[in-house]
This record gives sequence, C-alpha cells and structure tokens, in this order.
Amino acid sequence: MTPTNDVLENTRIQLLSNYMADQRPWVVAYSGGKDSTLVLQLVYEMLLSLPADKLRPVHVIASDTMVETPIVVDYVNNNLEQIRQHAQNSHLDVSVHLVQPDIDNSFWCNIIGRGYPPPTRWFRWCTTKLKIKPIRRVIEDIAADYGSVVLLLGTRIAESSNRSRQIKSRDYSSSGLNPHHEIPNALVMQPIADWTTEQVWEYLYEHNPAPWSATHDEMLSLYRQANSGECPVVTDLSTPACGGNRFGCWTCTVVKEDKSMQGFINSGDEWMLPLYDFRQKLKDWREEEDLRNKFKRDGREGLGAFNSATRQMILRELLAIEKVVKRVLVKDEELIEIQRIWSDEFDMRQSAMRVAYEYGRTPMMKRKAA
Repeated sequence: MTPTNDVLENTRIQLLSNYMADQRPWVVAYSGGKDSTLVLQLVYEMLLSLPADKLRPVHVIASDTMVETPIVVDYVNNNLEQIRQHAQNSHLDVSVHLVQPDIDNSFWCNIIGRGYPPPTRWFRWCTTKLKIKPIRRVIEDIAADYGSVVLLLGTRIAESSNRSRQIKSRDYSSSGLNPHHEIPNALVMQPIADWTTEQVWEYLYEHNPAPWSATHDEMLSLYRQANSGECPVVTDLSTPACGGNRFGCWTCTVVKEDKSMQGFINSGDEWMLPLYDFRQKLKDWREEEDLRNKFKRDGREGLGAFNSATRQMILRELLAIEKVVKRVLVKDEELIEIQRIWSDEFDMRQSAMRVAYEYGRTPMMKRKAA
C-alpha cells in the first residue's frame, strides 16, 4: 500500500509551511529505524528543494546509551557520518549530534561502580540517566541559543493503542505543533503521525537510496534479521522500554526476552551470544539477595546495591566477554570512574585498575596534583 497522494502531500505541506513560518531551528530525532528515517528523509528532501537564502539550521540528534546493540550502533554511526558529509558538500546547515550519557551516569558506572541493581519495569533508572538527560541537555542548549526549537518525532498513531492515545490527547496549535511537556521552549511536530506502517515501508522502498546518498538496504536487513521495531529517541518517561522486540540496549533487563538480539543471533550473528547470555546473568544476579548489601545506599535497612565482591565479579565477567567478542564494551573513562567510586566507597587497593590490567586494558588515571 503506497502512501496516498493526500497523506504524502499533506505531510510535505505541513513540513514546508512550518519551516517557512519562522526562524526557529529544527531538531530531528533520529534512531536509525524506519519511522525516524522517514521523517529525516522528508525533511532532507525539502531542504534540498529550497534556495540557499531560505535555509536555516536543522539539527539531527541521535542517542547512544553506550550499551546499544553493537551492529545497530555501527549502522547508525555510519549513516550519521554520511549525513554529515553530504550536508557539508551540499551546503546545507545541518548539524549532526550523537549524544551519550555523562561518564558518571553510564550504565556500567552505575551497575559496577555504584552497584545499582539492573533496571526493572518498576525501577527504570536507566531511561533518565542514559537517554533523557543527554537528549534534553543538547535540545536545551540549542533552545538557549535561539529562544525556541521545533522537535520532530517519528511517532505514529498506528504504532500502538497507547501511542495513539498519547498523540490524540495532546493540545495542538493550528500548525499541528504541541508544547513538549518536559523540555522548556520546545514545540513538538509529528509529521508522519497518520502514516500506516505499510506506507512508511513503501516510501522507503521506493525512495532508496536516501537523499544523503546512503542506501536503506542495511536498515532493511537489520529489520529482517531482528524481526524488530525501532527504539525511538527518548525525551520523556512516557516512552516504553525498548528491549524485547525493538532495537535497544543489549543489556536491557526490563523485558523478559530480548527477541531482537535473538533474531540477530539466529540470522547468523552468533558472536553476540555471549552478550545475550550476560544480559540474562544480570537479571539473575539482581534476584540473588546474597549478592546485594543488606542496606540501601541512603543507609536504610533493606535490600540494597550489589556488594563489593559482586561488583568486582561483574567487572571480571564483562572484561572476559570483551576478549571473546573482540569489542570494547566498557570505556577506559568508565573504568577510571568505576575505580574512583570504589575508592570512595570501599576500595583502597585500586582493584578496578588491577582487574582491567589482568584483561589487557590499560586505562590511565590522572595523578592528583601535589
């Protein structure tokens, strides 16, 4: 089912009329999945059709939690670089942002450093620390420079009944924008809200390669392998966890099964099996009370953080998996921050550094000035 002329034309009219209405920069949320790719493609096609004196800043923003599924990370990074280079060669005012959490807020600094139990449906600490804060910081910085921004999202009514209710419940201006309920000075546009899934795919099939000269073939292959949906760029807590059958974090313990990673493994990426098994271990360790402190981090009695021995065990397991998959899973900066946290809490022997050295990692800690 191809997009009807009305659906496509209405979307293009909405984009152009809003773009020409004022000087606010646009921020396009891009995850590499089909919906955000479609929004970016329609925006990019519009930019290429405009004379130079009508162009103004457009920011493409993608989120890397530093624990994303590795082959999806590679795809998104490569595509962002192609967008950056093509925009520069085409003299478009397009800036590309790949945002990551601050090191002290990273997944491993919280799990291994502070001993946080892996996230659950009821305690999704990862969403705020890994996704919302980094995204908001960049959007707020752009808004501070220009006074306001328009944030374009690839959300659609047809995605789910919950998403449909959210979209329909918001108050929209005559131009189809609504204020973001958590980010000040940000207006939200959802240009493909009325598109069906079939229409999204049909447009991408028929308009391949993308206008930034990259083909959609790898994205289509990823979907076929994972039998999956995209994990959208997250800007608030109303967005559901992205494990299960969506591209998301390979460490996601919020969902029961990671069907996306299972799909990759079953389709030939057996090298990811240690990651899949480690995720299950994280869930199991979370439920073992003997691995946890008997008091919470604020000093109250009750099941608390992973104890020091467990944190060291998890670090060893993670670094051992690195050797197997031949891919860095925890950055040097994270190892240094983990050591700093341990030194503050319980460790006087530089244990994190010792473990890192055992596995061939050589993070260099800065010496304190005398």
